[in-house]
Amino acid sequence: MICVPLAEPTSKQARRSMIEAAARADIVELRLDQFDELPDSKALAGILADRPCPVIVTNRPKSQGGRNDWDDDVRLKTLDAAIELGADYVDVELELAGKIGHRRRTRLVVSYHNFASTPLDLKKKYAELVDTGADVVKLATMANSIIDNLRMFDVLREAAVPCIGLCMGELGLISRVLGRKFGTMLTYAPMDRAKETAPGQVLLDDMIGLYNYRSITSDTAVYGVIGNPVAHSVSPHVHNAAFRALGINAVYVPFKVEGDVRNFIEASRGIPVKGYSITVPHKQDAMAALDEVDSLCRKIGAVNTVVNHKGRLVGSNTDWTAAIEAIETALIGETLAGRRVALIGAGGTARAIAFGLRAKGALTCIFNRTPERARDLAADAECKWRPLDEIESAEADIIINSTSVGMHPNVDETPVPASVFRRKMIVFDAVYNPAETRFLREAKEAGCLTVCGMDMFVNQAAQQFKTWTEMNPPRELMEAIVREQLVSLED
Repeated sequence: MICVPLAEPTSKQARRSMIEAAARADIVELRLDQFDELPDSKALAGILADRPCPVIVTNRPKSQGGRNDWDDDVRLKTLDAAIELGADYVDVELELAGKIGHRRRTRLVVSYHNFASTPLDLKKKYAELVDTGADVVKLATMANSIIDNLRMFDVLREAAVPCIGLCMGELGLISRVLGRKFGTMLTYAPMDRAKETAPGQVLLDDMIGLYNYRSITSDTAVYGVIGNPVAHSVSPHVHNAAFRALGINAVYVPFKVEGDVRNFIEASRGIPVKGYSITVPHKQDAMAALDEVDSLCRKIGAVNTVVNHKGRLVGSNTDWTAAIEAIETALIGETLAGRRVALIGAGGTARAIAFGLRAKGALTCIFNRTPERARDLAADAECKWRPLDEIESAEADIIINSTSVGMHPNVDETPVPASVFRRKMIVFDAVYNPAETRFLREAKEAGCLTVCGMDMFVNQAAQQFKTWTEMNPPRELMEAIVREQLVSLED
């Protein structure tokens, strides 16, 4: 179920929001702790009368995420009143569970919240909640690592009593979306960000439209992008739209991995994930966590695509073909052979592009802020290298930025000064968000022919989709979704 929390200051507004939410939600949570003044029994009866959907009545203290700090006795009285009025559920904290009176038809949710961390003894905490005699137990803990979500999934898998299990914060997003796959009773989704009642909640529009939450089952295949940051990635929009268009029972989510990516990939085998997109900064380190890597990918030393073949994780790299295809469109029938290329960067994307340029016969020179990394990549790709501060002296026909400099939200940054651009150069930026970076804008002003990273992004996304599903991707739809998302981000 999808539950919309109602964080309203008055009874009248709460009732209005309940009616609005009921059109799309399965259940609402009436957060009495968000009211300016605690409603009396008459006001509460007015909210609950002829309700358009089931209601959970909750009254949290400030320590548990509430807005007001009414004492426990006052809060308990409002919950008892809700029971007398026939509320579908009341939600109370573990410490007060034994003080709730006769419940009649109202079902009791007993909650444990931890806004600091996800304890290692989650299963023990679940058992404590069950021992209260609760009809439903709720675990809501702060995710300090994406792996915390995987431990929450383990609790949900084994739960004998109906359980709401989720991790809070940005790192907890996957628990809110994928919890349904593992058996959570519901997920919370506010109608707008101002009505968020806990950190990291996914908006109702995104839960329904982006993640297609109601279609998720225990059989739903899981895909996702591993990176840091990933909050503004358009990949979930692109791949989820493609899955829907082709009727594939799958969902694609962002995996924000801050620590060692190898630990996450190993731990997540238990989900299991059917396929990954790998983005910065994990393209090189992720290789060590895989069971198999194709020969070209091993030469490149970076991976951007992983597919799960019957439990074996196999890595490949579609960055180089995607980038070369995007650049070649600007050559209008000509080839890269003999073209002088200045490649900025020495990370995973740069390695892929460097090997692609070598395969096409381009004359490449690597420019990087850290000379040692430029030298190492140049040795592997059998090309030249120079420190980045010497790029203004480069005699190049094509300049490529393969770094993340200029990517949202740092849109005012650029890897090089505008003085490096000369008329009729071809300038390509692997960054796709925003669609026109400062790097490309200054190149265009200098009379260069520019190629945006969106072309490379769509190319590699389409290739990844086919690798995972063995189906031809809806490429036109994917490109349209990328354009739509980039426009919305600019607005």
